[in-house]
Amino acid sequence: MAIPRIVIVGGGAGGLALATRLGHTLGKKKRAEIVLLDRNATHVWKPLLHELATGVLNSSMDEVDYRGHSSAHYYRYQRGSLNGLDREQKVIHLAPIEDEDGVEVLPARQLTYDYLVLSLGSISNDFGTKGVAEHCHFIDSPQQAKAFQRDMINTFLRYTDPNLRQNTQLTIGIVGGGAPGVELSA
Repeated sequence: MAIPRIVIVGGGAGGLALATRLGHTLGKKKRAEIVLLDRNATHVWKPLLHELATGVLNSSMDEVDYRGHSSAHYYRYQRGSLNGLDREQKVIHLAPIEDEDGVEVLPARQLTYDYLVLSLGSISNDFGTKGVAEHCHFIDSPQQAKAFQRDMINTFLRYTDPNLRQNTQLTIGIVGGGAPGVELSA
């Protein structure tokens, strides 16, 4: 009899913790095959993204490489993005993986499961505040944090250049008073 396959979609804090725990309790003893699926190769803990955005954090020092982590914690990592689900057949459909130039690295494929956990995480909320969606940076991923950092540095460079600076005060608005907003403002 085959051992059950538990597929966890999403390698954020919840999915990664679950894969690790199930890997140690079931995967190590070969009582289940644990598979963690994420579109990224690495994980940066979301509460640290404000540090990445401000340049305080070196992401390569604080990110978890899923492939290395999986081999040390008795689960299997698979890179991919969920783009469909057939609950009756117990199959998830994965989108093709493309490189930075849009060249397909892996075609669309399927992954079967016995148990499925969707641990897709969350995204920032603009609270319906007028102008936020069009004009603000959201910091939900390392890529977004790095884009914010790049734009912030460029703004500061323009502001501090006496040839470009106008006699105006630089104003920065932060929407949201949760931990990331408070930490970013600090």
